[in-house]
Amino acid sequence: MRRSLAVYVHLPWCVRKCPYCDFNSHQAPARLPEDAYVEALCRDLDCDLPLAGDRVVSSVFFGGGTPSLFKSASIARFLAELRGRCHVASDVEVTLEANPGTIERGRFEGYAEAGVNRVSLGAQSFCASALETLGRIHVPADIETAVADLRSAGIGNFNLDLMYGLPGQGLDAAVADVRLALGLRPAHLSHYQLTLEAGTPFFRQPPERLPDDDATLEMQLACQEVIAGAGFGQYEVSAYALPGRSCRHNLAYWTFGDYLGLGAGAHGKVTMDEAVLRTERLRRPREYLAGGGGSPVTRRRRVEPAELPFEYALNALRLTGGFELGHFESATGLPRTALSGPLDSLTARGLLELDDERVRPTLLGFRFLNDVQQAFLPDPEAGPGRAA
Repeated sequence: MRRSLAVYVHLPWCVRKCPYCDFNSHQAPARLPEDAYVEALCRDLDCDLPLAGDRVVSSVFFGGGTPSLFKSASIARFLAELRGRCHVASDVEVTLEANPGTIERGRFEGYAEAGVNRVSLGAQSFCASALETLGRIHVPADIETAVADLRSAGIGNFNLDLMYGLPGQGLDAAVADVRLALGLRPAHLSHYQLTLEAGTPFFRQPPERLPDDDATLEMQLACQEVIAGAGFGQYEVSAYALPGRSCRHNLAYWTFGDYLGLGAGAHGKVTMDEAVLRTERLRRPREYLAGGGGSPVTRRRRVEPAELPFEYALNALRLTGGFELGHFESATGLPRTALSGPLDSLTARGLLELDDERVRPTLLGFRFLNDVQQAFLPDPEAGPGRAA
């Protein structure tokens, strides 16, 4: 049986960059170089074809940036090139991130014809003043219009991104956002707390009236109750889905699966000959388009065995179901004893639980997940990974 492979495609431009965003996104020029960028993506893909091997592509994710700035013809062209080079599953999941403020009437129909069958819509909030504070270019009515267009195009499998812990937001407003989102009948909901990421305008100058930790925890718990009441199961820290609608692509990350990362600044991870390789692309769009002298790949690095427990835990412990020790062994090639030290310590502290070979965070562990994950960091004396 062939192993599956996910493909992430980064489209780096936005109308303008939001003050909380630390992704590799850049303000779009007056005219997007779509044709040149798709050509660069194809060269990029060619560089990684030896890594793809005979794996079957089970998911494709167009992230950004704002991928919905690209025309459907550009998306269709890349997907056709991908199918011409790789084994693509007949039921491949193809997700496109979209901003409600960049969707023209009828564009989703074009995306659907191109092969997109799942959309992640960056709603963030249904409060106009909150959207303005977040630097979003859409208004609440744009979200409803975009959802109506999605359904008209036959794309019923869509996610809504929502944030909580917003400046000036209270419990009632956070719950109201969730209820309005659920009223649009998405298949999937991403619900995450606003965080002040280093290097962003919000980090340098935090907005006023940010809710404190106790208030945000209260919001989280109240919203989770409403989401569960609507029939959504939580399967990851911030991800909720109706039965059968979990995001296949993101599960590839969280279960330590293999994926190619294409596009400016993209990262990838592929297992080759029992070694785990990490790849990185040129970050700046202009340099990426130029090809860096023939290759957009800036680095391929072998992940050393000492680093693998942390790399694995960083992903797998985000899942509410945790992971099986046997899967850790098959995914990393390491014995389960490689986890013994941190696993014993975190279990004793009530942050992890071990039940029938399955490791999962406790409720307390999810509250302090960053600390739990960092417990698996390697000894600094082990040294950095070597280039592959």
